[in-house]
Amino acid sequence: MSFELFPAIDLREGRSVRLLQGDYEREVRYVGDPVEVAHEFAEAGARWIHMVDLDAARSGTGEPRNREVMRKVVAAVGDAGVRVQCGGGVRNRQSAEALYEVGVTRCVVGTAAIENPDLVAELVTAGYRVAVGLDVRGTEVATRGWEHRSGVSLSDALRRLASTGAEAVVVTQIARDGMGGGSDLAGLRDVLDAPQRPATMNVIASGGVGCLADIADLRDLRSAGGSALSGAIVGKALHDGAIRPVSAIVVARGSGPPAGADSA
Repeated sequence: MSFELFPAIDLREGRSVRLLQGDYEREVRYVGDPVEVAHEFAEAGARWIHMVDLDAARSGTGEPRNREVMRKVVAAVGDAGVRVQCGGGVRNRQSAEALYEVGVTRCVVGTAAIENPDLVAELVTAGYRVAVGLDVRGTEVATRGWEHRSGVSLSDALRRLASTGAEAVVVTQIARDGMGGGSDLAGLRDVLDAPQRPATMNVIASGGVGCLADIADLRDLRSAGGSALSGAIVGKALHDGAIRPVSAIVVARGSGPPAGADSA
């Protein structure tokens, strides 16, 4: 299994943004048009792009405020063979199918995966590709745009979702998201080793990457049983210029980083 880099584009009111530690009051807005940014990621060699509709994640209504931007992103990178996975506010089958209709390859189900695991199984049974998004504070899963405590532990969530057929789980340690201080390697290793996780459910890391060495750490991470991550989502470090997209992708695919190399 190859390790994949997922450059991230988070959308709010049609613009590319990042939230520090999931806090809507700590928003960083970027100048670049999301479609142009996606095209740059594709030109750098990305095979996937990860998108989040922050408006829908917070409201839970699946409102189409950012859907047209998503459609344009899919169209802009599709000819290059780049696939898009997208989440945010997917609380029912209709909101998931709206994403598939704009060309999204894989839908990420977060809050609904905790509150209604049957939705994941329903989408998989219907032939859709689904990832589960588990956003955690410590070991507790947060829901509804990261603003609510679910009372469900990460291990319990994996147990509930084991039989749904989800092909991947995206694990975000909220305290590290957007901070650039490195990922929660110990926590990710625990997820890889969790007996509740089916071997067919790949693990994608999210949150904390600030330099090329952080990507290499995730690429090389192995559990006690020898399991490895299938990829990592990187957002703020790419948008801020701390890491060049082409360098990030080269490292993710196993080349480097060379000793003493600068990220950018």
